[in-house]
Amino acid sequence: MTSDDSAAPGLIPAPREASWAGPGRGLYRLDEETVLSAAPGAEGVARWLRAAVGAATGLELPSGTEGPRVELSPDPALAPEAYRLTVDAEAVRIAGGSAAGLFWGAQTFRQLLGPDAFRRAPIAPGRTWHVPAVVIEDAPRFSWRGLMLDVSRHFLPKDDVLRYLDLMAAHKLNVFHFHLTDDQGWRVEIKRYPRLTEAGAWRSRTKYGHRASELWDETPHGGFYTQDDIREIVAYAAERHIRVVPEIDIPGHSQAAISAYPELGNTDVIDTTTLSVWDTWGINPNVLAPTDDTLRFFEGVFEEVLDLFPAATSPFIHVGGDECLKDQWKESPTAQARIAELGLKDEDELQSWFIRHFDSWLTARGRRLIGWDEILEGGLAEGAAVSSWRGYAGGIAAAEAGHDVVMCPEQQVYLDHRQDGGPDEPMPIGYVRTLEEVYRFEPVPPGLSEEAVRHILGTQANVWTEVMQNRSRVDYQVFPRLAAFAEVAWTALPPPSDRDFTGFEERMTAHYARLDALGVDYRRPGGPLPRQRRPGILGRPIEGAPPVV
Repeated sequence: MTSDDSAAPGLIPAPREASWAGPGRGLYRLDEETVLSAAPGAEGVARWLRAAVGAATGLELPSGTEGPRVELSPDPALAPEAYRLTVDAEAVRIAGGSAAGLFWGAQTFRQLLGPDAFRRAPIAPGRTWHVPAVVIEDAPRFSWRGLMLDVSRHFLPKDDVLRYLDLMAAHKLNVFHFHLTDDQGWRVEIKRYPRLTEAGAWRSRTKYGHRASELWDETPHGGFYTQDDIREIVAYAAERHIRVVPEIDIPGHSQAAISAYPELGNTDVIDTTTLSVWDTWGINPNVLAPTDDTLRFFEGVFEEVLDLFPAATSPFIHVGGDECLKDQWKESPTAQARIAELGLKDEDELQSWFIRHFDSWLTARGRRLIGWDEILEGGLAEGAAVSSWRGYAGGIAAAEAGHDVVMCPEQQVYLDHRQDGGPDEPMPIGYVRTLEEVYRFEPVPPGLSEEAVRHILGTQANVWTEVMQNRSRVDYQVFPRLAAFAEVAWTALPPPSDRDFTGFEERMTAHYARLDALGVDYRRPGGPLPRQRRPGILGRPIEGAPPVV
């Protein structure tokens, strides 16, 4: 931020430019006389602002163009997600390069009102609200600012998903990667294959803690989203200018699907009728058979997925492609015959053939395939994009080869990894990634060619839920680190070593109050509260600094 920051109310993510009038030199009064003026193209943002800010303040914000007012107006001279927010004694004026830009400007306006503007009802009816005088010019660094939420390992009910969309919007994140299928559960209704949810959405018990733990939760676990639930989630995201990237994981991470339809597995290697939805964690050997019947089955799945996730909201479809063990294919006469028939070199190329098939299939229907960086092995389909999770290397290779990339290296931005090295961290997994270390994450690695840099779409934080049984546990792992990540994704920050983490911490003081108002069960700066600890539950902490690979 620029100019006089002394009046800055802890904006997160930090705007590109902000010029504050300073203490006592200008406040806009928001009260029952304030009207809301929405130019054509701003109607949706006006509807959100009345619902969110109106609920917290108790103000109706009726339509009007004269007197004290909040103005929303598109400005085609601005970049699509850019906005300009001007507050003086007469009005709050928000201009945006598109409805999305207006929406991000409205989010900043909400922060300017103070933490109580994030509540669902006014706690002091009749209160007068004030906004500090300021001119903010802002725009995001990256077009892909994502959060991946795994609902397969532990199911989150629909309302919890909608809540996370609101939390994303409050942090100006705009891509929701929805991890819907895995070995431990299938979470989306597919009408032509009802057993995917009748059987594949439920497991009889669950490993409690890391897979090496001796403890089990014997409570049956599961759930799924009906097709109408999905439509509601997608519409809710669209109103908040969030794209949804559904993930249907193939050809690995597929035991839930195989347990529902055993013919999808490698029946010439194992008796797939004995498989159930997996109840533990790790990399599963039961992968899809590379047969025409399997291809047709998943074409049917994707046909319904495309209907549920329209192209305007979901131009990308994620197909997983990670951690596909090849042992069954090596033993399978059917798989080996397919390798010979196609003239492939090995099982890696067989997986590439599988992914290429769906790349062509999705492209023909106006969508783009994206997958985890293993889809590079055996040759990457033209037009496919890569989620680089094992480190930077896969993303670097893909970008230099002309493929679009989302940087989400596990060593830096897997939020299921522990936040501290102390003994009270619940079920500690992976490397320590503190708030400061996430703040110093840099999505674009040094040394990329200029052309390759243009292929870095942006960045994403990933949340895998093996040891997160409910919303509270997800909150604890995600926050406050998602606030640091959001600033990395939105704001053009200095190099990591030059970033002002002390200033960020100061702004977080105000932001913690916002999270409190939103009911987020975040990790406190002093460590977990007693109810957030999970003593005696085995995790898998990895010591030392994570490698940069």
